[in-house]
Amino acid sequence: MSDSPLAANPYEVLGVSPTASDDELKRAYRVALRKAHPDTGGSASQFDAVQRAWQRVGSPSARYAYDSGADAGSPSRAWSQSGGGASGPQRYDSRPSAKSHGHPGGWYREQYLDHIREWVGRGADLPDPFDDALVRSAPRQIRHLLAAAIAEERSAAALATLGMGFTIWHDVLAGQTRDDKLDHVVLGPTGLWAVLSEDWGAPVSVKRGEVIGTGLAPGEKPLALLGSRARVLARAARVKFSALAIVVEDDQAAQSLTELGTVRGAQGLLVQRSRLVNAIRTGLPGVGVGGTDLFEVRTRLQSAVRFV
Repeated sequence: MSDSPLAANPYEVLGVSPTASDDELKRAYRVALRKAHPDTGGSASQFDAVQRAWQRVGSPSARYAYDSGADAGSPSRAWSQSGGGASGPQRYDSRPSAKSHGHPGGWYREQYLDHIREWVGRGADLPDPFDDALVRSAPRQIRHLLAAAIAEERSAAALATLGMGFTIWHDVLAGQTRDDKLDHVVLGPTGLWAVLSEDWGAPVSVKRGEVIGTGLAPGEKPLALLGSRARVLARAARVKFSALAIVVEDDQAAQSLTELGTVRGAQGLLVQRSRLVNAIRTGLPGVGVGGTDLFEVRTRLQSAVRFV
């Protein structure tokens, strides 16, 4: 079961109230399983989702653990944790990490906390703003802020493993307001990458070189937006981006890596998160820093980068 703030919880997947009796829960599971089976009009992903939901709440002990937040996979544990700060996510091995700057997910977490308190009511008691029930009951636009923060933090944790040959800047200002930002800017031997980490809570696909899906807002064009923000930083630093990567959860993209075409010379990509590090480390044919000295590009970026 995904711990995305936009994902349905086990009870929602099974189509039953959290207050349902054990017998009602069991009947709902059987009905949901029949409906989700590929032979009866469902799909493999729906069938797996029902089975994962049952594993989380199907037995009294598992249900108690989930309801009390003691479940090892309880969303509130992940939701309340922030990714690495300026030094990057915590590592437990001796391999050199990529040099990181900025606070991945910090801007969206700040926005989430402001909006969730406004929604609950200023002055109201809010002991845990990441409580599972509270997050699930919040409007989608508020939950999406938290989902975006978590997506950034997960990408940052992965990017830190690139190694000492790479430099990463998180939450980079790329416009006039703090809303205009680049989630991650990655520089290394394989080029200069602008990375957008997202969780739209639903599968996405590609149409005419742009990412589309039911979870996106009407008229939302992620690649075009990423390209325009990258262009702002490129002009300020007098550099050229090699690639624009949109990163989503593995189950939200059909392929591990999909090329989206070029945007002002930069290769657009839709990437599953598990493929992100490999894609950047190995690079793409014909993609690089274009003969410009890597140290010079890093120096220009270091002088131009501002954080949100």
